[in-house]
Amino acid sequence: MNIRFLDSRVPRYLQLAELMRQRIIRGDWPEGHRLPSLEQLLAEFGVARVTVRQAIDMLAQQGLVSRQQGRGTFVTNQPRNDRWVNVVTTLEALANVYRDTQPTIVNIDESSRLPPLQPGEGLAADNYVYMRRVHSRQERPYCTINIYVAEDIFRENPEQFRNSTVIPLLMASGKIADAHQTLTIGTADIATARYLDLSINAPVAEVRRIFKDANGVIIYLAEVTYRGDAIRLEMDLKP
Repeated sequence: MNIRFLDSRVPRYLQLAELMRQRIIRGDWPEGHRLPSLEQLLAEFGVARVTVRQAIDMLAQQGLVSRQQGRGTFVTNQPRNDRWVNVVTTLEALANVYRDTQPTIVNIDESSRLPPLQPGEGLAADNYVYMRRVHSRQERPYCTINIYVAEDIFRENPEQFRNSTVIPLLMASGKIADAHQTLTIGTADIATARYLDLSINAPVAEVRRIFKDANGVIIYLAEVTYRGDAIRLEMDLKP
């Protein structure tokens, strides 16, 4: 039975490459495994011959498979799986997550821009500074962040906010009275895939994080998208 692909602007070969990549990650196709023949893949996925070839080309570019003349295509490597970003439940632990990273600012807009607030999340400050960032560890990108910081707080130390991770700075200010975050599972869009060196539709973890002051004003809102292979969630279960 043919696989059903998403009806979207994402090219079908990219969707197919991600399906095949997931088989490698899960161990369905372990290292040294010979991929099914082109005819078998055509029959399984119900796509054009060029689509399968483009998908395999992408996996080869990522170093996951290798064509061997006269023998076929073999899995030669496993995607990196450094699940070192823990989902934490305290501000101090959250600050520690970012202390050894090298943030790279993709762009910054210091004009007035209100964050995309949802009903009941809190009161809006008069103005915010918006920053779009990519965070890296050991020169490897692991998350993108849309950051909104209340402008009055940002102006207290703009250079540090531009060049450092924001959470430790906000903690040092003593203005965080309430903090909340939610995590959902999603897939990488075109921009996220480009920033994080992922295939389109690769699994990602999306975190929405809000800090409020003592008056219930949102002083910080972040929309964070993590690589799926960088995030780890641990929870103690009570008997």
